[in-house]
Amino acid sequence: MRRIADLAIAVVVIAGANGSLRAETPEPGKATWDQPANIREAAERIAKIQRARGAQAAIQHIDACYRTHSLASAYSAPFEGCIAQDYLQTKMLTQVYARLPADQLQKLKAPTPDAMAQAMGRRVVAAFSQYNVSVASADEFKTLVDKHGLPVFLKIVFPKAAEDAAQSKSKSEKREKN
Repeated sequence: MRRIADLAIAVVVIAGANGSLRAETPEPGKATWDQPANIREAAERIAKIQRARGAQAAIQHIDACYRTHSLASAYSAPFEGCIAQDYLQTKMLTQVYARLPADQLQKLKAPTPDAMAQAMGRRVVAAFSQYNVSVASADEFKTLVDKHGLPVFLKIVFPKAAEDAAQSKSKSEKREKN
């Protein structure tokens, strides 16, 4: 009985042109949830961890997220949140680490920005591949994360920078009006 209920949830019933009913399953790896909202929530969650407990805690959270949500039989909003968090955290860390001299990175036993980006790329490709997410959908997802997640993430992790940027934008807009 449980299996039938699970199948009923996974199947979308659509009335055909002749009024008959036919069932279609959603495209594998296709999001059926509000992706922008899911991305914003994931960005806020990882940014708060980064801000309160640092990069190592954020990385541990992302690792646990992947380990937990990759066990699902289908692509899900929580798993997609893991990918968004990984992308945002790695993007921020590569930008920060890119400003450090190579000898300082070695002293800190920190990876190079390129190594971090390549490792994240492998994780994300593996994550999308696991659920047959198309390259087009993955590219669209990246665009959504940049548009909806990055501003949320940066505002929480770097609140002063976000305030300064907003003030600068406001001043610039006032000058353009005059």
